[in-house]
Amino acid sequence: MQPGDLVQIQRPSTKAWIDTLGMDHFGGGVTALGWKPGQRDLYWYRKVVAVQGNELTLDAPLTTALDQTFGGGTMARYTWPGKIRQSGLENLRMESTYDTKNLKDEDHRWTGVTLENVEDAWVRQVDFAHFAGSVVNVQETAQRITVEDCRSFEPISEIGGERRYTFYTKGQQTLFQRLYSEYGYHDFAVGFCATGPQAFVQCEAHLPHSFSGGVDSWASGVLFDIVNSDGNALRFGNLGQNGQGAGYNAANSVFWQCTAALVQCDQPVLAQNWAFGTWAQFTGNGYWEQSNEHIRPRSLYYAQVKERLGERFPEALMPVPTEASSSPPVNVAQELTQASLRPALTLSEFIEKASTRNAIPVETKVAAVDSKTTPGSVPQSAPMEIKKGVLVRGEQILTGRRQEVPWWNGSTRPQGLKNVKPHITRFVPGRTGVGLTDDLDVLTDSMQAQHILAIDHNYGLWYDRRRDDHERIRRMDGEVWAPFYELPFARSGKETAWDGLSKYDLTKYNQWYWNRLKQFADLADQKGLLLVHEHYFQHNIIEAGAHYADFPWRPVNNLNNTGFPEPVPYAGDKRVFMAEQFYDVTHPERRKLHRAYIRQCLNNFIGNTGVVQLIGAEYTGPLSFVQFWIDTIKEWEKETGKRVTVGLSTTKDVQDAILQDVKRADAVDLIDIKYWHYQADGSVYAPAGGQNLAPRQHARLLKPKRSSFEQVYRAVKEYREKYPNKAVTYAGDSYDVQGWAVLLAGGSMPSLPPIADGAFLQAAARMQPVNLPENGPNQYALSNPALGYILYNDSNQAISLPVQKSVTVTRIDPKTGQVRGVKKADLGTLDLPASQGPEVIWIRFQ
Repeated sequence: MQPGDLVQIQRPSTKAWIDTLGMDHFGGGVTALGWKPGQRDLYWYRKVVAVQGNELTLDAPLTTALDQTFGGGTMARYTWPGKIRQSGLENLRMESTYDTKNLKDEDHRWTGVTLENVEDAWVRQVDFAHFAGSVVNVQETAQRITVEDCRSFEPISEIGGERRYTFYTKGQQTLFQRLYSEYGYHDFAVGFCATGPQAFVQCEAHLPHSFSGGVDSWASGVLFDIVNSDGNALRFGNLGQNGQGAGYNAANSVFWQCTAALVQCDQPVLAQNWAFGTWAQFTGNGYWEQSNEHIRPRSLYYAQVKERLGERFPEALMPVPTEASSSPPVNVAQELTQASLRPALTLSEFIEKASTRNAIPVETKVAAVDSKTTPGSVPQSAPMEIKKGVLVRGEQILTGRRQEVPWWNGSTRPQGLKNVKPHITRFVPGRTGVGLTDDLDVLTDSMQAQHILAIDHNYGLWYDRRRDDHERIRRMDGEVWAPFYELPFARSGKETAWDGLSKYDLTKYNQWYWNRLKQFADLADQKGLLLVHEHYFQHNIIEAGAHYADFPWRPVNNLNNTGFPEPVPYAGDKRVFMAEQFYDVTHPERRKLHRAYIRQCLNNFIGNTGVVQLIGAEYTGPLSFVQFWIDTIKEWEKETGKRVTVGLSTTKDVQDAILQDVKRADAVDLIDIKYWHYQADGSVYAPAGGQNLAPRQHARLLKPKRSSFEQVYRAVKEYREKYPNKAVTYAGDSYDVQGWAVLLAGGSMPSLPPIADGAFLQAAARMQPVNLPENGPNQYALSNPALGYILYNDSNQAISLPVQKSVTVTRIDPKTGQVRGVKKADLGTLDLPASQGPEVIWIRFQ
């Protein structure tokens, strides 16, 4: 190591450390939320300023001991070219518009300023109004940040988790000073394993809805210096299971001359928290000194600045103009009496005058950045359409994997972001990335790179991660946990739903949710992808009672008259059987709500071609509801003059009934085989629809066997032959490994590897399944008399084909899509030897 090196210091979170802290278990005999080894590692980013032997001096202290008993620590050099530096935002008022009829509206701006991948940056003299989340959000990758003389007014949001974390930091070496916040939730908040140091100096929260302090696990080196929580708490302590198992939220942290309704100061094992000159009710076994006393120095932060830098940096605090003597002289008493006729100077007023105390120059020679430019047109892929029963864009059949979205579960902590699937409507306030709020441009690029054709999207099973415990209980507050799986309907801002937030209004829609789906569909049309849009998600109304607990259609969760029974008649006080009622459209209010919702599912994608509309994920419901669904779509298409790609994805009996229905079959463009399949022995596994059982419940009863290449081919080909103008897709058993069977049967969206020669997919789109002259077992073919053949051979028999033209023979590895070899042959009989394993043979007529 050399002076000037940038280093990362890592402190491991070992089992021994976690056990010693008692953070492995928070009660109930359930350890799911307990800390696990490797999940609370601490990281500091520092600069080496001196090296003497094996001793290094860093530019800032470490905030938790590197104890050899608990794994010590490691150090590594790092470089960060391109990191943003010496940048600031100042002298502004930022105001979010919102629905003035709903004071809990969240369909507006959540975050004012986010600092990420930046150092030596600042936010100063900025007023914020009406933001739903954080007005300043300092991320883990931000360092040496100052936020000063800022105020937050009238936040507009629900009252609950991830809302109103007004001034929020997870960064390092941050200073927040002279800040005012009103009606926040966690007004001054330090996040997950933030290693600091962090200083909040002269900050006031007026009538907050929750506490300030650490809001997640083990923030260390936090100073709250002259911080006032007017009507709520300041907490450095053990939050236990709260905050998704936060446990100790702070260590080696200090309250100095703070005021609050309650101050919690706990001592974690192996560390300490201190409170000096505190005015509050008290709780905790930390270090307390001079409680209910004014102490000197008035500010610990400024005392340390003075000690380090001298008089060059005087205190910049709101002054205390009078004395607090219990026995003042008469003349002083008279002066104080006169002064008491006037309200005291407030911190908000003091901050407002910052522009006169510390004027910011506004005359600069910086180039203007507000010039308007007209964006260029975005290139589009060819429209998605069905040609002769094949789903194509342009002349090319669409191939690739079909990926479902997660239904529930997740965490915003580092361990929760590993191996996580992308999602279109998952939301984490202020954070973008896989497992968080996905960047849809990045997501669609990654789909192209990984040869994923489609996202199969349904709304989430429930909104917040507390319900991942599968309890049916009503929550005592709105302390919801991210990531959030957003739902189609808007919150009303009225009354209280089962999860502690306001109830839904099923006649109004969550614009963020629908805009995200629309944005994805637009990108899919640009990049040759597609969206499989599931209107409903049956999982909410069958099986575990928790599935139904927060469901927007449940009467306790909405303002609408959905008419389902309350209290819920849970079978065995555990299971829910609401499917029959949910799909019953003879109920006038539900029918009206269903009709409007289905129309919203269609309206949202006007102008898009790459969307396949399906009735719902896991749909094993009755024929009658599918009839209603199709009738509603036909009505909409007639009214609007628009056509949508309608897929039929149901149990086999319902599928066949619709396809034989002369009134409705013409509305179906695509047949999706998903909830039944032919088993390897040729028998059919086909649970009946409308039996109020989920797919996996049917499977437990009927114990289906796996399908096979031959039987997947059979299923697809049967429907292609019966309905030649409809596309057939297969998403049933083994679909991800039987893509060639789907293709050879004339199906669409086969899960194939990328094919090196793009002309192959154009040829496949124009071919039909045929039988070979001497069709052997495990030999399959597509053909077009003008183009040639695509053969699949997985047998020990040779293939002989009469050809009337010269041909090019290309051998393709079915697993990788790579070309194994190319040769030319003259007209006559083309002899192809027995295969040594599966092989695709593409024969092109010259």
